[in-house]
Amino acid sequence: MQNILTAVVQGIIEGLTEFLPVSSTGHLILSGKLLNFTGDKADTFEIIIQLGAILAVAVIYWRRILNLLGIKGLTPEMTGDQQDKLPGRLNLLHIILACMPAMVLGLVLHSFITSYLFSAYTVLVGLVFGGIFMLFGESSSKSSVQSAGVDQITYKQAVYIGLFQCLALWPGFSRSGATIAGGLLAGVGYRAATNFSFLIAIPMMVAASGFELLKSYNTLTASDAVFFITGFLVAFVVALIAVITFLKLLERFKLAPFAYYRFALAAVFLVYLLVTGN
Repeated sequence: MQNILTAVVQGIIEGLTEFLPVSSTGHLILSGKLLNFTGDKADTFEIIIQLGAILAVAVIYWRRILNLLGIKGLTPEMTGDQQDKLPGRLNLLHIILACMPAMVLGLVLHSFITSYLFSAYTVLVGLVFGGIFMLFGESSSKSSVQSAGVDQITYKQAVYIGLFQCLALWPGFSRSGATIAGGLLAGVGYRAATNFSFLIAIPMMVAASGFELLKSYNTLTASDAVFFITGFLVAFVVALIAVITFLKLLERFKLAPFAYYRFALAAVFLVYLLVTGN
């Protein structure tokens, strides 16, 4: 029962935080410490539930994904002749340009990151500085938005967002926070930056999860099947709800409330670590 309860709790945390600008990795590291759920099994479990969250976004953006893959007439915003009238239509090159910097840097620094940065204290640092960057992106975003819709994002803006995504290699910084705030700094509107952030999350997370899963697949056993499946399904359902809700909330509250939440979480958990001596 305790294992199933842990799977449900971690699945909920993953689903809620993976695509919100609050850092899912940071939350899972901190909650894993509280639940005493660490080690190889915990690491593999995190990969599995991340795949559940990825599936949720793929379901939400399935029309856009099919269009990016060359299947026309199925984009969420418009269909038919209207699609051909957009001069800057989003395509796979935008996605590749945005993903390559973090993929390459992540591969180069993988050993360093996993050896030195996956601790509670480094997560707290990432939460604080990621929050500061989000506030900076929001306050410094250009008054005249150059790309109000995701189809208006330029290749140059895609590269900028990809470079900002590299900041998220530090656990706790938040991939979505870095890319959304980076998009604002590049002149992309809130909604467009958020949609683009979610779209590039799919190849980024599939690549990262696939790489980690290949390294740790030997920790999977038949006896853990129910545990892993439970976490996967919970993460999928919660992420589905969280993404749809976040898209609505962002239009009203922007990034600032999420930044302040990060500061509060970092402060509370720092007190916990100091009091417990961990």
